[in-house]
Amino acid sequence: MTNKINKKQKIIAIIGGLAIGAVNGFFGGGGGMLCVPLLQQGMKLEAKKAHATAILTILPISVVSLIIYMIGGHLPLKQGAIISGGVVAGGVLGALLLGKLPSKAVGIIFALLMIVAGGKLLFF
Repeated sequence: MTNKINKKQKIIAIIGGLAIGAVNGFFGGGGGMLCVPLLQQGMKLEAKKAHATAILTILPISVVSLIIYMIGGHLPLKQGAIISGGVVAGGVLGALLLGKLPSKAVGIIFALLMIVAGGKLLFF
């Protein structure tokens, strides 16, 4: 796989990036659920690279969303600080596991997570 991006992939990336940013900003997260499939299908990245790249793209979106939520007074700092430690530890654990699991397993786990999350939102 080369790192060259053709014109169609650039258009997909720009439109997809707008959608991912809008979803992440509106819901306070969830952009990665769109970003990974976009990177795999639209940009032709294998699963591990798509997941790692999604983290890179979601970080700045999340920081911008955080600032906007803070300015709007919608951020309970105490609760956010409490959960942040677990999020960091989970992120480290997840990144280490990503390096150890085969891409096929990562794709299956991600698909199952998306199905469970979708089912929960739809029925509960």
